[in-house]
Amino acid sequence: MRKLRIFEHISLDGVIQSSADENNFPYGDWSGPYRSPAGREMLLARYGEKFDLLLGRRTYDGFSTFWPKAPSSPMADRLNAAKKYVVTHRPESLEWGPFEGVGPGVGPEIVENIRRIKSQDDADLLLMGSSTLTSMLLEHGLADEVVLLVDPVLLGTGKRIFRDGTPARAFELTSTTATPTGIVVNSYKPVGPLKNQQ
Repeated sequence: MRKLRIFEHISLDGVIQSSADENNFPYGDWSGPYRSPAGREMLLARYGEKFDLLLGRRTYDGFSTFWPKAPSSPMADRLNAAKKYVVTHRPESLEWGPFEGVGPGVGPEIVENIRRIKSQDDADLLLMGSSTLTSMLLEHGLADEVVLLVDPVLLGTGKRIFRDGTPARAFELTSTTATPTGIVVNSYKPVGPLKNQQ
């Protein structure tokens, strides 16, 4: 069985939204100034040599406008080679491959489809972006690791990593590293429901 690992750039106040053209979000690529060659190498090491991607449709569409045209590099080559499992109502319109549509992002069908994909003996699955999926994966015990790249910014508005109503969960910190530009990379392992301390 392969692992499913969530990777998210996140602000100090929990925002992961980075698209300036969505819901009048004013900041665009706010993590850009903090990226560095050392941070990229650290991230590539965390991704591994071979992986597949689990993506929501908006993230897939955003990636597909950039990565297929990007110059060859370890990051571009790995993302382009990865199989993309895309949560979408419109699998017939997918073009950036290899890909597989795994159904719409609501209801028990998507949970079972992701369980099926995880049960395969293959490369790890990485989720990037796709905030709608993050809460669902944790709620159903499908995520094996959560890697948060905490950027030293406070945004005040935007889509948060977890939606309201996400069940309370406890996590174990398994590693933490800082990049030269101040991004703190924290890896967490889900350990189960949060125990009430009252």
